[in-house]
Order: sequence, then structure tokens, then C-alpha cells
Amino acid sequence: MFETLLFPIDQSREALATASKAIELAQSQGSRMIILSVAQPEKTEMNNHESITKLLDLARTKTEQAGVSCEVIEREGKPAFVICDVADELNVDVIVMGTRGINLDENNESTAARVIQLAPCPVLVVP
Repeated sequence: MFETLLFPIDQSREALATASKAIELAQSQGSRMIILSVAQPEKTEMNNHESITKLLDLARTKTEQAGVSCEVIEREGKPAFVICDVADELNVDVIVMGTRGINLDENNESTAARVIQLAPCPVLVVP
């Protein structure tokens, strides 16, 4: 059973569709969900924080309306590393993340692929 589910969210259009899958899993497992936003300092724009906040609020509302307990965490850094660090720090049971809309790093590797390599727990990747 997955007691704690980590859902890293980005600003892609697909983020809320992936959130729906994460919520479904959390409901079926009786999990609490942690929604994680990772800002990349070198890519931060003026209006970016405002749109991230709106997206996080929307994801939190959608999660809570589904009857799933959730917490929102915002961090800065390289997404794959921060996601894995938070998963380890909070001892999460599973990471649920999407493949679309996630940026490639300097090695042209997707964030999801890197998380799969580094994660301290299972990773469910939603296409």
C-alpha cells in the first residue's frame, strides 16, 4: 500500500491530467498526496511564480475535493534531483509524474527518465 504519494507538478497543459491519475491512485490506496513544485532559478520569469501558484492552488483544490489529504511544497533547484531528495526526505512510497511537458536537462535527458534512475522508491510515469 502507498501511504504517501509524491506528485511533482510542472506548468505543462498535461499537468492537471496527470494530477487526475495521481488522485485516482491516492483514492484507491487511501494515500495522502504531496504536491511538489520545483522552480529552476535560471529559468524563473516574473509572471512564472504567479502562474505556478495558481496551478498549485488548482491542483490542491482538485485533490481535496476528491477527498484526498494533501500538502503543497515548493522548492528550487534541478527538478530531478529535488524530486528525489524530497521523496527520500519525506520517505514517500511512490512518485507519480507525467512524461509530457517536463523539460530536458543539459544532457537532453527528461526529468522523468532521471527521476526513474535516482528515485529511492517506485516511480509511476503517466504518458
